[in-house]
Amino acid sequence: MSVLTELQAVVAVAHQRSFRKAATELGLSPSALSHAIATLEQRMGVRLFHRTTRSVALTEAGEQFLRRIAPALGAIDEAMAGINEFRDTPAGTLRINSSEGAARLILLPVILEFLQRYPDMQLDLVTEGKLVDVVAEGFDAGIRSADNVPLDMIAVPCSPPIRFVVAASPDYLQQHGIPQNPDDLKHHNCIRSRLPSGTLYPWQFQRGNDKVQIQPKGGLTLDNANLMLDAAIAGAGLIWTSQWQVAKAISKGELKIVLLDWSFEEPALCLYYPGHRHIPAGLKAFISLLREKAAHKAGFD
Repeated sequence: MSVLTELQAVVAVAHQRSFRKAATELGLSPSALSHAIATLEQRMGVRLFHRTTRSVALTEAGEQFLRRIAPALGAIDEAMAGINEFRDTPAGTLRINSSEGAARLILLPVILEFLQRYPDMQLDLVTEGKLVDVVAEGFDAGIRSADNVPLDMIAVPCSPPIRFVVAASPDYLQQHGIPQNPDDLKHHNCIRSRLPSGTLYPWQFQRGNDKVQIQPKGGLTLDNANLMLDAAIAGAGLIWTSQWQVAKAISKGELKIVLLDWSFEEPALCLYYPGHRHIPAGLKAFISLLREKAAHKAGFD
């Protein structure tokens, strides 16, 4: 195994704090990765990691070593990315962090077309509810709503503003009635959404200059938008979610939107990336496709 691979293994294990996760990131077997680290430690005569059955952590020597090699490996990655720009088409791996909802919104109109247009590219899309530091976590870019984009990042809009609506199945509305204003929701069974932090997501409404925020009551709390959608279709209660999330169910007659005049809008989704770093050719191509779609207003209706 090359010295470069051994150094990349050190960085991956330090970042993941797990040999198994680091091996997956590098496309190696856990045994091959462990052997690479052990070989490097033996050759240097210094232990880089404390290992137990439950945890992996850098030693003091490992921390100092990582501080020295990380910038050099970053420079090598940038040099390789720069050479990539001389190719006719970009190649390599583009790593993007996104919320699950944002990923689903742009999957068909952007991501799949990107892979078809650039067959030498690989896209590694990681979805999670919490916000992460895309630079520290090794991502090329992130996708979040505009108000969650860090101020020191460059943002590229990739959707119109996101409208949130209340919806329920026809059977539920026939049995329990149709709410006429947000205050009526206290008499309904609302399917609540739990954030990754454990707190419940408030329902927000706006009509003209009137803004209302409530914490609805209900017997079912979920932490997944698709589960909420399934529960609402089954007649479990009302949901508050993005309009595009329920669009297919609305068109099939499985759900009906209520309180439409109280719909709340959040800022558009944006792809964001650090402006002070070299922009890989793959990311440039992805941004170009996003702007192309936005110019034609395609795929986001």
